[in-house]
Amino acid sequence: MLWLVLALPAGLMVGRFVSGEALAMDLYHPSGEMSVRLMVLALLPGPLADAFGPNRFLRAWLAIRRNLGVAAFGYAVLHLAIYALDMQQLSAMLAELPIPGIWTGWLALLAMAIPAAISFDAAMRRLGRRWKTLQRLVYPAALLSLVHWLLLDWAWGPALVHLAPLVVAWLLRFTMRRGRLVSRSIA
Repeated sequence: MLWLVLALPAGLMVGRFVSGEALAMDLYHPSGEMSVRLMVLALLPGPLADAFGPNRFLRAWLAIRRNLGVAAFGYAVLHLAIYALDMQQLSAMLAELPIPGIWTGWLALLAMAIPAAISFDAAMRRLGRRWKTLQRLVYPAALLSLVHWLLLDWAWGPALVHLAPLVVAWLLRFTMRRGRLVSRSIA
């Protein structure tokens, strides 16, 4: 059921394109924004659970975190497919590669590809501690995605609105950890 909900916006985007209701260029922003939203949703429960302790809601959110991350990667691939459809030629895509707003998107996609490719239980068992280290590539991927967005759209407001929950959650995590360390050192 979760995957149907996660795939619904993609289905609507593809349907709009296939029906001729939307051009490929009309779907750049919704596909990229959906990828960033899902990435933020995947990154939020960890610091929130660390700050507030794992309650029932956060445990459920943590349980679907990998699904959200893989879906974020899926929307990033959809974003790339829309870009390829709009550009129509590989040479045109390669000609744009030196543009910072473009190569940051490619780097974000590459950084997301590794965690997405190993987001299953067998990979976690096989990689052991390295699994978590590789999963942390999602942090630079998130940052690169936001830089990509800012460089191409120049609309700082929406990008910062997407970044704000992560900043708040990370600040809460830092503050709570620091507070616990201070209280331990006093005791």
